[in-house]
Amino acid sequence: MPHSKHKKIGVIGLGIIGHGVTANLRRKGFPVFVWNRTPRPVPNFVGSPAELAALCDYIQIYVSDDKALLQTVNQLNEKLATRHIVIAHSTVAPDSMRAAAEIVEGRGARFVEAPFTGSKAAAEKGELVYYIGGNEGALREARAILEASSKEIIEIGEIGQATAIKIATNMITAASVQATAEALALVQALGVPLGKFVEAMQVNASYSTTLAMKMPKMIKRDFEPHFSVKHMLKDVQIANQLGLSRYIDLGVTAAACDRLLEQIQWGYGDDDYSAVARKYLPETGSTGYEEPQIGEQDEQAKGNAITGAVESFVGSDSTSSGQTESRPTRAPDSDKAKEATALRRGFLTQLLRRWRQLLKRPVSSKEV
Repeated sequence: MPHSKHKKIGVIGLGIIGHGVTANLRRKGFPVFVWNRTPRPVPNFVGSPAELAALCDYIQIYVSDDKALLQTVNQLNEKLATRHIVIAHSTVAPDSMRAAAEIVEGRGARFVEAPFTGSKAAAEKGELVYYIGGNEGALREARAILEASSKEIIEIGEIGQATAIKIATNMITAASVQATAEALALVQALGVPLGKFVEAMQVNASYSTTLAMKMPKMIKRDFEPHFSVKHMLKDVQIANQLGLSRYIDLGVTAAACDRLLEQIQWGYGDDDYSAVARKYLPETGSTGYEEPQIGEQDEQAKGNAITGAVESFVGSDSTSSGQTESRPTRAPDSDKAKEATALRRGFLTQLLRRWRQLLKRPVSSKEV
């Protein structure tokens, strides 16, 4: 195996995680060069992703979403060669991860999918957990680099599968924190000290590392970002889209998504995702919680987002007669599957029509 410590590593994306990973790589003796969309006054900062690829053999990408990942690999593309291994850590849709791999491999370079679990503290301590997939040779060669910032590496399978695991685990994390916020509100409303609830949860089977980290901060309303609202919202939106495309009702995930979206609308997108507790736990000395007023434009934006999501599934040309433009779909396996698909499509078409009516209907004085 090549001695990876003798080769230069490029890190793209110096957010909470990328910054921590870079520090750990340097502590472990790796020569590291970095690039970030917003320039930073840090050592070995280069001018572009292409310049990074010209300098480095291994490139780790810690950008936030699908668009950023694909833009980054396209910017790298002209300088990629067979000597390169590109390691993508973004949480994106599986199709986006596969598209990024195709771009990289089209230049003869190798691609490793490596989304992770762990937030600010784990990145700083070198205790991330990576879910990895890709070519076996590339995985072996990249392992020493990943070990510099992790406590465990789990091989999942082919490109796209590790990303699916990451999305699924974040569904559970978001739902768990949302349920905790609601439970804290109920306990408090019933006059039980929140400290007693924490004590009870610590010996409850549903207690977790996430709750151990988040619950005390939620009670204190300490929402310093370790993993932001906007990034968790992006992940659960991906989950919702994947569920919709496969006719799976992800009701709990949808509810968690709504609460995260509220925080975005109220201007708290950069807070930690545990800020969903803000809705339920008033500030010290407050007698209750008052929701920020959402303007008409915000309501319209939310309506347009929901309309777009439903239209993307049922087809945008739904008519008043109830007919929907036919779209190519995966062939169902049986008559029952055909019937179920038709029922789902009909339900969503009705939902879309009803939502459009509600958006157009003026609010009566009785509803205010």
